[in-house]
Amino acid sequence: MEYRCVQCGFGIKKLYVQYSPGNIRLMKCENCKAVADEYVECELMILLIDLILHKTKAYRHLIHNALNQETGECKGLLWKSALGFLALDAYRCLLLEMARERWDSSMSFSSVTWTYVKILVDVFLGNLFLFCLLLLMMRISFTIPVGFSRHKDFILAILVSSYFKLFLLAMMIWEFPLSVVFIIDLFVLSSNAMALKVITESTMEKCIGACFTAHAAKFFVSHLLKWCFA
Repeated sequence: MEYRCVQCGFGIKKLYVQYSPGNIRLMKCENCKAVADEYVECELMILLIDLILHKTKAYRHLIHNALNQETGECKGLLWKSALGFLALDAYRCLLLEMARERWDSSMSFSSVTWTYVKILVDVFLGNLFLFCLLLLMMRISFTIPVGFSRHKDFILAILVSSYFKLFLLAMMIWEFPLSVVFIIDLFVLSSNAMALKVITESTMEKCIGACFTAHAAKFFVSHLLKWCFA
């Protein structure tokens, strides 16, 4: 995967030249003549703020320049991101289930176990439909760049762009209304759309439509499973 200029998306071979430890010179883009990636010298917090603000250049840095599938470290990152994504989604389902059934200490062990089984099936099948539908629409409706011809590149980009799910951890410490869960879902959807826009260089409206369709399919599968288990 070649690097990309965060300003215009033009391909670039190197982001910087290192003369000595701690002494680097950032490369300029041949297309727009601007610094190709200023995030190389920025703190992680600045990148995180720009990601939350949905800045295109921050997503270009994260997807094209920070994530490199050719390294063993990022191959491990794919599995870690997948496990973290599924764990956070399971916690989200648990919050909704607890609010719906009003858990208390009087619940039997078999009832709690059955609830956990339903959550695991919901998380697995729901996200299977989500990623399969996104991959299908990626193949049919979007132009796939050479660097993202492999499925794992695209899946990793969607997993990492779902970082808003981390805010669910705050609900372990502080009490929030249940509506916060759905607000986080909306932020995850918009962040996934930004990642899809950066990957395909397509319009934001088209990317939002694709992500909305995939997330709606996941929502439908989740409610269908609840109806089957009822």
